[in-house]
Amino acid sequence: MASNMDREMILADFQACTGIENIDEAITLLEQNNWDLVAAINGVIPQENGILQSDYGGETIPGPAFDPASHPAPATTPSSSSAFRPVMPSRQIVERQPRMLDFRVEYRDRNVDVVLEDSCTVGEIKQILENELQIPVSKMLLKGWKTGDVEDSTVLKSLHLPKNNSLYVLTPDLPPPSSSSHAGALQESLNQNFMLIITHREVQREYNLNFSGSSTIQEVKRNVYDLTSIPVRHQLWEGWPPSATDDSMCLAESGISYPCHRLTVGRRSSPAQTREQSEEQSTDVHMVSDSDGDDFEDATEFGVDDGEVFGMASSALRKSPMMPENAENEGDALLQFTAEFSSRYGDCHPVFFIGSLEAAFQEAFYVKARDRKLLAIYLHHDESVLTNVFCSQMLCAESIVSYLSQNFITWAWDLTKDANRARFLTMCNRHFGSVVAQTIRTQKTDQFPLFLIIMGKRSSNEVLNVIQGNTTVDELMMRLMAAMEIFSAQQQEDIKDEDEREARENVKREQDEAYRLSLEADRAKREAHEREMAEQFRLEQIRKEQEEEREAIRLSLEQALPPEPKEENAEPVSKLRIRTPSGEFLERRFLASNKLQIVFDFVASKGFPWDEFKLLSTFPRRDVTQLDPNKSLLEVKLFPQETLFLEAKE
Repeated sequence: MASNMDREMILADFQACTGIENIDEAITLLEQNNWDLVAAINGVIPQENGILQSDYGGETIPGPAFDPASHPAPATTPSSSSAFRPVMPSRQIVERQPRMLDFRVEYRDRNVDVVLEDSCTVGEIKQILENELQIPVSKMLLKGWKTGDVEDSTVLKSLHLPKNNSLYVLTPDLPPPSSSSHAGALQESLNQNFMLIITHREVQREYNLNFSGSSTIQEVKRNVYDLTSIPVRHQLWEGWPPSATDDSMCLAESGISYPCHRLTVGRRSSPAQTREQSEEQSTDVHMVSDSDGDDFEDATEFGVDDGEVFGMASSALRKSPMMPENAENEGDALLQFTAEFSSRYGDCHPVFFIGSLEAAFQEAFYVKARDRKLLAIYLHHDESVLTNVFCSQMLCAESIVSYLSQNFITWAWDLTKDANRARFLTMCNRHFGSVVAQTIRTQKTDQFPLFLIIMGKRSSNEVLNVIQGNTTVDELMMRLMAAMEIFSAQQQEDIKDEDEREARENVKREQDEAYRLSLEADRAKREAHEREMAEQFRLEQIRKEQEEEREAIRLSLEQALPPEPKEENAEPVSKLRIRTPSGEFLERRFLASNKLQIVFDFVASKGFPWDEFKLLSTFPRRDVTQLDPNKSLLEVKLFPQETLFLEAKE
């Protein structure tokens, strides 16, 4: 059984070989193979002519080195999160690939991203930070290690670090940053314009050039090259302040006089020219103004080979970088890239997508299958001797431009600056995996520019092809068409799956709509029934209330009636017989002196209110309810007896 330390080494080697960055997934695969490294790798990366065999003991049997750039990337399988997995030769013992570690280092108000192999040392991190932060290594304390303080010679692998790490720099021996007033003065100087009066020593000619305070000394020298034909490496200057020690320094920081400053420039002479300078000065002047061929003839005197001369000459011709360093917004950086590309190589060029790499993914992959395209990533490098030829002759060829516009989303990035290179490697590691990032990281400068062809898949983004700059228009077109053929086959499958899915969704949508309409109809019926029931209940309540009210009135009237007189009474008695609408008769005796209202109250107490019914006499027929209720029965001639009948009012 492997110890914890051995398991960590096996896990690191397994991730480096397979490109699987998910630690949980890697541990699961290793546990399935009882922590046998070779068996686990064989389970993830099938071999063509056999299975790797080795009892993992830490000793590696020498074998042919694997060059990722020389092997095409096969299609990825769902078992791996890497989008670019090179196939290793059969029966070759797996050599551990270096594990890449990401460090975010914080210093005051700055953050620096560093990507290194785990075989590097802590001191190498400090050397990178020295270039980025302009802080001497001897003045720098690198803090944030989980194991406490470490020595500069400590190898990162021995610290067993995770992939992403956060550190910070302390500089107790350095003074605090300058005051806000000094910063304000510097900012003001950056916005000012400086007049440089430059004298060309050999021809005794003056040039008055205006530069902003943010322009660098290197930009001044490149502009002087355009005017004097003296390459930057051959320029000999007089008049720069002692503080102007670095060509990358901007004019506002260099210490030159404002608003005007005088400088003198001449051609740096070779040793042979120095011995005869006083005799052949005029001849030298003509040689200086000659073609660039002289630059190549005497380049060996300065220890510069032809490749370096090409790189320096092309750098001197450029007025500004393709992409700003440390650009906060990728869209702004791509705008400058497109503008600079057009100014160098003309308007006939691919349409570069303006936006982040994630936005380019959305545009190319995350749309309907019929609208998907391949993603072409162009990686530019100004220091490569192939860049100008590739851009002007191949990338700007009308056939290539037209084919890319129809079938690709083209995104670009400039790797000339170290910060931009590190930023792209971080993006590449996140989207394509460590294997692709390592492949690009190991590319030499003269292998650029690169053209990456990316195809979006369900589980990951697959790198179909990596095209280097040393190619021809026909070969470039052929490789683009080959990638397009693979993509078209995949696209047809995706379209078929999408159509089937949409058909299922349409059926489901129709069923859901029918179900919704059925529910609405049922709900409408239920609501109508509930309204009807509520209305019936309301009417019933009203009826009950009215009946209760009538009953209360009837009882009150019944209680208010005077007692019925006896037949034998001292006073005259009137006997009334009243027929109801149902045919029943109501009989009662009244005093002849009783008012007609008492008869009405009696009828009402029996459930026939006089406002709903009228009381009629037969002979003669008359409506008794129309008579004065205050008159006595004797007065209205309802004496000694009378038969009346009730009739409902209309």
